[in-house]
Amino acid sequence: MRKHLEAKQFDVEHALNMYASSFAILPAWAIYEEALLKRFSDSINFCHIYIIGLAPKFSLVGVCQDERELVTSFAFLGSRKKLRWSLPPDTSLAGDGEQGWYVVDKTGNKSFPSESAIASRFQKYGAFDLNVLYIGQAFGDDGSRNALDRLKKHETLQKISLQGIPSDFNLMLLLLEVVPATRLITIFNPSATDTSQGKERVKKGFDKLYSTSEAERTTLYEASLIRYFQPRFNKTFKNSFPSTNMKVLADCYEKDIAAVTAEISFDDLPYRLYSSVVAPQLNHIAHHDLHNSDARKVFFISSETS
Repeated sequence: MRKHLEAKQFDVEHALNMYASSFAILPAWAIYEEALLKRFSDSINFCHIYIIGLAPKFSLVGVCQDERELVTSFAFLGSRKKLRWSLPPDTSLAGDGEQGWYVVDKTGNKSFPSESAIASRFQKYGAFDLNVLYIGQAFGDDGSRNALDRLKKHETLQKISLQGIPSDFNLMLLLLEVVPATRLITIFNPSATDTSQGKERVKKGFDKLYSTSEAERTTLYEASLIRYFQPRFNKTFKNSFPSTNMKVLADCYEKDIAAVTAEISFDDLPYRLYSSVVAPQLNHIAHHDLHNSDARKVFFISSETS
């Protein structure tokens, strides 16, 4: 590690870090259902980032009790998958396919496996893998627009729909709220080749930390994810981010920020996101170095790679 740090240029380096704090998931058709959208209104209002993707359909087609186990059957990609659940003592299956199934105990309390529990068990089949097709944003004046405002008249969403959705898949929307504050990740490296600018570099980093507007954060977050996932229907930022020619990065270069990073990390996100270049996983770190020199690449790089 010491050899790794001695090869770096500056004793102080900063990375601008952005992350999402909340999300909403809904099928694409739901954006035209006002009554349904009311259920999501609190979480949608501050979601300026949206991801359009495909997820496999799965539906509950059968429920039965096998001794002390609840057996749930799902239709999934042309086949049936069964999930078995241990039944607590003094409980049994009740209800029917029309009114709904439930497990009831001797006091009359009703329960059934939750959506999150089913999602967790179904991950091994890929049922909750979301193929990222497009990433965009809607911000407006001072955050006056949210993702839903943009999606209702979204040409790319309509284009994806018109091209046809495979019968075993649903077109889904993942809306993200980017935290309205910037995090600065800083490395102090006393072994760097240049230790004469430390105080000034600390000041520049804090200037960028507090001067980055919400609109800039939203655009940087969007661009970082697009470059990372390389979605099929995106064009802007897909192969050009980061670049010294981009207005949104001008202040980062002026303050000599080393990298920008956008994160998606939720304990309760049911979907594993993936694309043609990113494998399915729950947590994603879209990290981009702003300088090509190896001497400036100090974040998320092990000593073995230097």
